[in-house]
Formats: sequence, C-alpha cells, structure tokens
Amino acid sequence: MEQHLFITAIIAFVFDRISKYCIKRNYFENNLIFAFWNVSFALIAGILVFYILNFMVSNGATFGLSQKTFSLILLITLGYICLKYFTAKKADAKKKQQIIASNLDWAQTVYFAAFFASIVMFFFLQAFRIPSASMRNTLLEGDNLFVNKAYYGLRLPFVKENFIEFHDISRGDIIVFRFPAKDKEQSNCGEPQYGRDFVKRVIALPGETVEVKNRNIYINGKKLPPQDYAIFSEHDVSNVAKHLTKQEYQKVWEDRKLEKYFGISLRDSFGPVIVPEGQYFTMGDNRDFSCDSRFWGAVPKENIKGKAWILHWPLNRFRIIK
Repeated sequence: MEQHLFITAIIAFVFDRISKYCIKRNYFENNLIFAFWNVSFALIAGILVFYILNFMVSNGATFGLSQKTFSLILLITLGYICLKYFTAKKADAKKKQQIIASNLDWAQTVYFAAFFASIVMFFFLQAFRIPSASMRNTLLEGDNLFVNKAYYGLRLPFVKENFIEFHDISRGDIIVFRFPAKDKEQSNCGEPQYGRDFVKRVIALPGETVEVKNRNIYINGKKLPPQDYAIFSEHDVSNVAKHLTKQEYQKVWEDRKLEKYFGISLRDSFGPVIVPEGQYFTMGDNRDFSCDSRFWGAVPKENIKGKAWILHWPLNRFRIIK
C-alpha cells in the first residue's frame, strides 16, 4: 500500500511539472490537449481514492475491497473522467484558467499528502483488520488495529533488512507479516495466501528446535509453561505416523509442503524442526483454527512488517495489545 501511495505521489508530482511546462508552451490553447490533460488529472484522483479506500478496509490482501465496491468506484471514476473531458473541451479561456488553477492546487496537495502518508505508512504505522478467528480470544474477527512498523527497526524502501535496529523479536510478540510465499500458485490451508498479511504470535526463535506433542509446545526439548492466551476448542487429532526421516521432515517443512504430507494432524503433533536462522516460528492463539507455521513453515525476518500495537476499533475493545 505504501509503495502504491509513493508511486501515486510521484505521478502527481510529474503531472504538476508537465502541467507547468504545457502552460509555458501555451499547449492548453488546443482544446483537445487540454481535455486529455484534464482527464489525466481525474484518473490520478481516482487511483488515489481507490488506494485510500482499499487501505481503510484491507485485511492485508492485495485488494481488500469487494468486487461490488471496486465496480462502484470504477463506475464513479469513469463518470468523473467523462465529466472532466467534456467540461474541458467546452471551456472558454476564463474557465480554462479556473480548471488549471484548481487541478494544480489538487495535484500539489496530492503529492505532498501522498508522500507524507507513504513515509508514515512505510516507516511507522500500518492499519490492519483481523480477517479470521485464528487469534481468538486475543484478537477477534473484525478488530481493527494499528501495527507499529518502527518497533523492531527502520527499513528503507525496497530494502529487505533494517538499517536501524530498536528491539529484538521476542517469544510471545504478536506480529504482522507478509505471508512467506514466493509462488503465487502456492496453496496453504485450502487456498493461495500469496501477498496477504497475517497476524500471529511468535513461538520459537531462530536456531531453536520446536515440537508440538499432544498440544504442548516444546522448545529445545523443554515444555513451555501453559499460555493463558492459547485456547483449544476441539478434540485431539489422531497422530499420523511420520514416514519421513528427520532430515526429510525438516526439508519438506522448510519447502512449505509439510501440510501436503500430514494435513490436519500437524495441529496437535508437529516436529521436531529447527527454525532456520533469520526466521521465526509463529502460531495463532486459537490453536485449533489457525493456519500457521505448523503448516507452511517459518516467517523470514524480512517479511515481518511490525508489532501489533493498538486495537482501536471497536471502541469498547480499545487497548494496547500485549
């Protein structure tokens, strides 16, 4: 989202520069050129509105808007473009000056606002909406929260590693991350998850051995004490005999294909595996209804966007997330 806003800001800036160049060259005396210039502004405005609305309702997918809402936005934008075209084509000299002044004011507002918003969103803050029951009862479906993207450190655009580190990622942290799939066709938990943002709790750190036996978690062979936030709502799933060697099991898990071998049985009987360096093992608090690292592998540090920070909506659930 922040990259889209940044690109939109650059487009608005270029539009402003080109507009001023056209004014100096008197290109806008040609009604057709002026009309298409006005349409270009309408298109930029429509793209920006789309990104803002998508940001407000997105659950981390590439496009969070429903098909119906998207179609409505597209219809309104097309109508606005047509209006801009015919208004500009029929404009006299005085009307042209008014349109030029108005469009340039908006273009400058857009690129300043979009630059500022993209910087805030890239470095400091992301809005996130809980899409499923995997984090019950800590976070419920429909909860809206802010993600602190600067908690662990600051990262430059298009760079994978933080250039400044603030806090280490710790066991028990609730993190928001981009799903670790490089292949758009990769399917996990019944459907492709590519490009989506997930929210889970960190259970094991890089280099640690993690195992789940009869719903209990073992780290480096030691059983973790009961977690108050973890809930179970179904009976144990019968264990399935592991027909892979320890090395094969580790490799298949790292290749994110373990679910295809053992399916739902991984829920209550998993591992042991060693969490690769630079990666983290995560699980949902609603252990029986969570698509997590048991099924699709560890989360690379570069995929982690930040720490879940404030639950701001609904208001009766407002709190700092721990």
